[in-house]
Amino acid sequence: MNEMELRQEICRVGRSLFERGYVHSTAGNISVRLTDGFLITPSEACLGFLTPDVLAKVGADGVQLSGERASKTLMLHRRIYAADADAACVIHTHSTHLVALTLTGVWKREDILPPITPYYVMKVGHVPLIEYYRPGDATVGELVALAIEQMKARGAPIHAVMLDRLGPNVWHSTLAAAMAALEELEETARLWLLADRKPEPLTPEQIDQLRKQFGASW
Repeated sequence: MNEMELRQEICRVGRSLFERGYVHSTAGNISVRLTDGFLITPSEACLGFLTPDVLAKVGADGVQLSGERASKTLMLHRRIYAADADAACVIHTHSTHLVALTLTGVWKREDILPPITPYYVMKVGHVPLIEYYRPGDATVGELVALAIEQMKARGAPIHAVMLDRLGPNVWHSTLAAAMAALEELEETARLWLLADRKPEPLTPEQIDQLRKQFGASW
């Protein structure tokens, strides 16, 4: 996609997330990597009502070049791009069930949810919890980058982290792929919270089948 097409895609994805309740009010942000920098949604913007011209364009050095004032999470997004060369976009939301999960207690700090469905394993993978810091704190970016490096070293690269009390950050090769992973992540959190009797995770043998058949990185 060229830059204008990417601007339109950010608006399309933002509107879709808003209309389906994955984001609300002015919560959440979206960015994409360009050959000469980044596009990111503006600070205090509602993702449901974006237009291509308001998006902030930022140079590779982090200096804003055009558009409305960039989201305060720009530093975190840039840190994700620096840590994962394959990341082409980042989506952050305050998805209800995922935030509720951090308030009631995640499964493990290194995996906020157990592998209870095959599509969670295939489409999402491991999602570590990042401890709470105020929105925009630079420490978060360093913790996320560390998590990316640690999981890469384990041979299980991640595409998402969960910020305690704030919401998920999901990155991928396209915005459509990132949105699909976000949807699967939120749906799995909803299933886990709704289950009165918590389901057992898939067995190691079942997960190994998903690795062999579908290339799952769990």
